Amino acid sequence: MRNVALHLSGHKARSYGGVPAARAVPVARTLRRRPQARQASNAPAAEPAFRMASRRTGQATTVVVVADVAIGAGGLVVIAGPCSVESRQQIRETARRVKAAGARILRGGAYKPRTSPYEFQGLGEKALEWLAEAREASGLPVVTEVLSPEDVDVVGDYADMLQVGARNMQNYALLRKLATSSKPVLLKRGPAATIREWLLAAEYILSGGNPNVVLCERGIRTFETATRNTLDLAGAALVKEISHLPVLVDPSHGTGQRRLVTPASRAALAIGADGLIIEVHPCPDEAWSDGEQSLDPAQFSTLMDDLRGMMAKCA
Repeated sequence: MRNVALHLSGHKARSYGGVPAARAVPVARTLRRRPQARQASNAPAAEPAFRMASRRTGQATTVVVVADVAIGAGGLVVIAGPCSVESRQQIRETARRVKAAGARILRGGAYKPRTSPYEFQGLGEKALEWLAEAREASGLPVVTEVLSPEDVDVVGDYADMLQVGARNMQNYALLRKLATSSKPVLLKRGPAATIREWLLAAEYILSGGNPNVVLCERGIRTFETATRNTLDLAGAALVKEISHLPVLVDPSHGTGQRRLVTPASRAALAIGADGLIIEVHPCPDEAWSDGEQSLDPAQFSTLMDDLRGMMAKCA
């Protein structure tokens, strides 16, 4: 028969066929007449709403390349840097220190969506220029957040990867614009988003033509107030199973507390995350934003040594 795709299920070497819904009934009738077919059903197969983001049977994790860094290729990629770019010296010093500790990509906010209009909102394009200078000095690719469709092109001129923050996960105009970009996209999960909604947000980018999407679990809002968010590591593990997209974990936002970043990072590595994104500041207590959840360079170096030890034991 034509237009019938078969694959082995891996269980008792049984083969299953998939056909378009319009042909399901006649194909099932034909199969039932063949002695080789044990069972043929015209019941419609359940198809995930996130068709392009879902993992097919046997499909490997998609590898997303940011400059020369491969995310999803099997190693743990660590992204590190300050919540906000505050000065040329601050971002260059941070880039130098996190690279020495083993970070592969530099993060830093130029445009900051804040809950209060009176809080620091970022330095804008000047911060982008300093990020580009830090990249040239350190050799680390840069990821930074883009807030609106109008900013995609200008941020893309400076950054190697474009971040969609949690508040913008369902900004569909922004997602559609990013679908036309040649830059990889880091898509953070919204604080109240289900896994289905998160993957459907990725679907907007994928279906629009940009295959280079990396997911980031950064904690969701629950009734718990002891931590800034509730880091959904079970959800991250599930997404690794049902989607082929690489998954990062953000233990900084996921916990909101400096002392919890290390244990949360260990747990993220244990569940198979493809990488981490960690806030690091030369002097966290003087940070303009999110200092309470930022590590200093020495603490970050210790964390990286700890993670390398874990990976060596697993190997």
